[in-house]
Amino acid sequence: MANHKSALKRVRQSAKRRERNRYFAKTMRNSIRDYRELSDAKEAEDMLSKVISQVDRLAKRNVIHSKKASNIKSSLMKRLNELKAEA
Repeated sequence: MANHKSALKRVRQSAKRRERNRYFAKTMRNSIRDYRELSDAKEAEDMLSKVISQVDRLAKRNVIHSKKASNIKSSLMKRLNELKAEA
């Protein structure tokens, strides 16, 4: 365990950031799951911008890698196109 005052502060900050990042990442995964369960193209189109916005925000904050964000957005767009093709 760290002994220096500054090192103890870093431990506290890291723990707080880790918890916050885990919360936002889990929230994003839940949103993606809910989006993929949709079967209506209109609903999916409305929800897509919210989910993409979440993904972009996490990529900007380095919670997820920027290329992972691109892959997620690509798969979400593919899903929307599938739903539009079915309708």
